[in-house]
Parts: sequence; C-alpha cells; structure tokens
Amino acid sequence: MSHEIYTLAGGCFWCLDAALSQIRGVEDVECGYCGGTVEHPTYPQVCTGETGHAESVQIHFDPTVLNPDLLLDMFFSVHDPTTLNRQGADVGTQYRSAMFPQNPAQRARFLQARDRAAERFSAPVVTTITDGQRFFTAEPEHQDYFQKHPENRYCQLVVSAKAAGIRARYADFLK
Repeated sequence: MSHEIYTLAGGCFWCLDAALSQIRGVEDVECGYCGGTVEHPTYPQVCTGETGHAESVQIHFDPTVLNPDLLLDMFFSVHDPTTLNRQGADVGTQYRSAMFPQNPAQRARFLQARDRAAERFSAPVVTTITDGQRFFTAEPEHQDYFQKHPENRYCQLVVSAKAAGIRARYADFLK
C-alpha cells in the first residue's frame, strides 16, 4: 500500500482533524505542533504564541485512493488562508495558515495548491510554506478531540461546522 504524509496548519488542529479524517484514503490525522523553536512544546506553551509553533496536523493518506491535489484543495476549503495569524476568533501565530513540506516534490505540490487557492479568494492568500520543520505530536487528549468531546462548546460551534462543510462539499469522497 502506498502512503504519504502532509504536515499542514490552518487554525485549530481539532478542526482540521475532524474535517479531514472523514475523507476516504485518509488513514490517520495526528494533531501536533510545527514551525517553532522549542523542542517538544506543550499545548499551554504553544497557546502563548511564544514558541513559534502552529497548531498542525500530519495527515497520513494513501495517494492511490485520495488524489494529493484534491486533499490540498480540501485543506484550503476548510480554513481561511487569507487571514494572517488567525482563524475566526482564534488569534495568534499558532493559528496561522502554513504548509511544511518534507521534500522538494511536496514543496512543488504545495506551491501549486496555494496558487490554485489564490485564484478562488478575493483577498491575498497568506499561507506560508516552510521547509525543514520538525513536527511534535500533541498530547493524547488532543487526538480525535471532536470525536471524544462533541458536547464541548467550541466543538459544537466551530469544529462541527468545519466537519459539516467538508461533508457537504466533498460528499463523494467520504469514508
């Protein structure tokens, strides 16, 4: 079986996890932190905005089942890549839109996806693409958070809307 990993950031990692884990070909979505300067940061540290990390996800997927370009288009549809260091009420560098390629081929694919996204938005896309960043897995309580805590107010108001948006827009690609 073929397998690839994308590391992406687009606001709260709970949202990306809940939305993209529904897609056929996605084998796992792991929440974590990427793009900062502190080794093995904790959630409270990242929430300060002082570590430089973005709340991120590593998406493990099978590119023979899910077209990698389609997955990136889904990523750009589940968050607003035109807002600098924020997603809705979540404000800070930890909520930035970012892509962290693992190799030159991914970098090229990410650049193309960002260019496609820029054609769909009226405001400039501010998604950064940064090579050579280490991903740190978030604490266990952040993995599959929406699935474990659907009663949480943030999940009801924000995460559920992102997950529903993906279901509506990409119904043909759901598991």
